[in-house]
Amino acid sequence: MDRTKIFSALIALAVLCGCSGSRTNQVVVGSKNFTEQVVLGEIVAQHLERRLQLKIDRKLNLGGTLLAHQALLSGGIDLYPEYTGTALTVVLKDTIATDPKTVLARVRSEYLRRFQVAMLDPLGIDNGFAMVVRGEDARAHHLETLSDAAKTPGGWDLGAGYEFQQRPDGLAALRNTYNLTWKSSPHSMDLGLLYKAMEQKQVSMIAANATDGMLSKLDLKVLQDDKHAFPPYEVCVVVREERLRATPGLKEALQELSGKFTNRKMQELNQQVDGQHRAVAEVAAEFLKGAVAP
Repeated sequence: MDRTKIFSALIALAVLCGCSGSRTNQVVVGSKNFTEQVVLGEIVAQHLERRLQLKIDRKLNLGGTLLAHQALLSGGIDLYPEYTGTALTVVLKDTIATDPKTVLARVRSEYLRRFQVAMLDPLGIDNGFAMVVRGEDARAHHLETLSDAAKTPGGWDLGAGYEFQQRPDGLAALRNTYNLTWKSSPHSMDLGLLYKAMEQKQVSMIAANATDGMLSKLDLKVLQDDKHAFPPYEVCVVVREERLRATPGLKEALQELSGKFTNRKMQELNQQVDGQHRAVAEVAAEFLKGAVAP
């Protein structure tokens, strides 16, 4: 991360921390800084406004995992969507596990014990890392799995975001599990540029996410993680226990969203924002009309 990004993150965190002490009753919904998180944050905020008849404050698009987590602990936000695998490895710095129930139980227990934060039931999304190659390459080399890719002659040019390269459950896990051959060091880029880089053949493999909208639009192949390098990444709302106690009906309202999503539905929502350039608030409102009873 360059100095500008670090400075911006510190300013954002200072603002969040500084505002936490002045409010008592207002619920603040946060999110990380990519499309899926912003969409989910807006869905949660709209749902709570409708169910609780309260004005919900939004602090969406905050930044990466650690910034969102620190904002939660400081009281700058009350809740945000988090991924169980990310919570396990990045926040708790625990060893990688691959059973979804085991990971959820471990993270839920530790969040409550260490942070006084509740992790609610999964929304229905498992947005794991997805190692993606072009469809033409997959067909030419009969690729179905990452083990197949490791046997492919010539090697791969990898495109990946900063977090994937730094996280223990990202590139390190991939390298430790599969004997993939690389033509060069990974090409670091913003997540939004990965698919353009694939289309323009600047890279031959990307570290994407399972719910990316572009996966349903382009001729691409998601390679199966047949040796289970990556943990599950079920999406759950994490919320401060203090806020749950202070706001009657909050937990019950949030739990109404559990199980209402699928990976396919999340791909569609992401594509509506990124591909069709629809407003996030509009996409969120439309989803809630169809998914949650009024």
